[in-house]
Amino acid sequence: MRILSADETRQALPFQPLITALRTAITEYRDGTIICPERLVVPTADQRGSVLSMVACGPDLIAHKLLTIFPENTDLPTLQGQVTCLDAKDGHFLFALDGISATERRTAAISMLGLSCFRPKRLEDILLIGTGAQARVHLEALNEFYPGLSVSIRGRNAQRIMSLIEGPYPALRIQAERDTENQYDAVISVTSSQKILFDGQASPETLVIGVGAYRPDMIEIGPNVVLNSLCVVDDPVGAPHEAGDIIQAGKNWPDVVALADCLRGKQPLGQPIFFKSVGCAAWDLAACRLALQLLPKFA
Repeated sequence: MRILSADETRQALPFQPLITALRTAITEYRDGTIICPERLVVPTADQRGSVLSMVACGPDLIAHKLLTIFPENTDLPTLQGQVTCLDAKDGHFLFALDGISATERRTAAISMLGLSCFRPKRLEDILLIGTGAQARVHLEALNEFYPGLSVSIRGRNAQRIMSLIEGPYPALRIQAERDTENQYDAVISVTSSQKILFDGQASPETLVIGVGAYRPDMIEIGPNVVLNSLCVVDDPVGAPHEAGDIIQAGKNWPDVVALADCLRGKQPLGQPIFFKSVGCAAWDLAACRLALQLLPKFA
């Protein structure tokens, strides 16, 4: 079984075809063609780490992602993992992707899908909250799809902000956020915060995308936005247990809409939108499908 490195995984998952693969997977997941149970999270015996297991079974492929999270790691990354791809007809192992790179890219691709689906009338200035790995890969995607876009970075670490400003994103105009009262066309938050980072006035002129806050105790987007916006989630099965922003706001779950329905043409008009991405193994399956097509290029 071939194991792709982090760099090979990134090369195997170019954004445009990845978004196309995700659209297909979203439809199949909605229709039950892809079976994708909730992720299993198991704490380690010493409670210092966690193990996440995520499985998706399609008619063609099976994807299994195994991740470890050890926040106290110093010599090793906090997150480590692998996405294993198997043939759905006989179960034989095909290849493995670097789990972190695959997750980063399919997560950013879902954000780009949401940005395209719910694009505000004007899209010139956006706010990106966060300076970590997800910030970098989101900037890479924005650089590809929205050349000329002005991106303000909000973060706690000035050195990291400067690193993003100086990064390889020539098509973007990137700067540190200067005016926290500025009205942006879109806000994308990509942190694991447990404190509210954005809670401005909900407006149909500002699309808000929440990517982090993947546990009930985490929160990035405050209740002013959540309760006064139409909330759309990528995974309606996992979101009620994982979307901390929506859970903590006390939003009525029957009022929350699935991205799959919006992609079918039921796009909301004239109201504030909060798009919450929590991710699921079906999106890893989409990544495996694309990588399988491109693997001969790496032979």
